[in-house]
Amino acid sequence: MTARTLDLALGLHPQVSVRPEPFGALLYHFGTRRLTFLKDRRLLAVVQSLADAPTARAACVAAGVQEGELPR
Repeated sequence: MTARTLDLALGLHPQVSVRPEPFGALLYHFGTRRLTFLKDRRLLAVVQSLADAPTARAACVAAGVQEGELPR
């Protein structure tokens, strides 16, 4: 995610399903049939809060992601 992207309001596509798991989460896109693994519980918190946050950066901060970790 670029610095510019972090300052945009983002959200999940309606065809994406999120399934929390002990390691993070599984995301499945029903349109493309693509499966994605989130290997960090904080990233799951970011994804879950995107719709309510004014920007992706705000969702990251609310989930406890430090400024130095944002490029990752």
